[in-house]
Amino acid sequence: MCDILHVEWTIVPKTPPQAILRCSSCGDTRPFRSSGRTRLNANGKQLDAWLIYKCIDCDGTWNRPIFERQSVRSLDPVLVEALQASAPGYVAGLEFDQEGLKASAGRIEESEEFELRRRTICASGNRARIVITLALPYPASLRLDRLLASELQLSRSRLKVLFEAGDIRVEPARKDALKRSIRDGTVITLGLRDEAERLATGRAAMGGYQR
Repeated sequence: MCDILHVEWTIVPKTPPQAILRCSSCGDTRPFRSSGRTRLNANGKQLDAWLIYKCIDCDGTWNRPIFERQSVRSLDPVLVEALQASAPGYVAGLEFDQEGLKASAGRIEESEEFELRRRTICASGNRARIVITLALPYPASLRLDRLLASELQLSRSRLKVLFEAGDIRVEPARKDALKRSIRDGTVITLGLRDEAERLATGRAAMGGYQR
């Protein structure tokens, strides 16, 4: 029998990170955003592949390497087909790969806007504990305390007090968990002692408040 409120929050950045590069056309450093298009180039029996980015001001292009000098025979035909078609699902995986983009560009600019989708997994009447599981299809550079403060309507100072008192637990456990960026699979458990605060927080966790 369920004796907790358990919700899942799926957090998705609204836009992919952008590369910060010197634009040869503009003559200055500019953000480059993905065009959503991939490019394949054959050199004999070898292939090169890139994801094409464009300067936000002049549409100058930058080719982000996906791979270079790969034997056609060594590549999965499904991958080759996805590259030829600029398959949206495959391209999205590349676009939101922050580490991969940073390795190629050196400097990136990440989105600060996110979409949060809520799903109630289990809900009891007394809601003695509130459990929130985070699901991140793509990496997101958003601190946990900022996310919780925004969505639960609790101040960051209040979150800190509750965390230090053990009324908020975060798994994987870390002393600085509230200050760290959110990760897929993180579980937050709130055992709030004040009933009014617990009920209000539970409603907020499910999205039951007006911004």
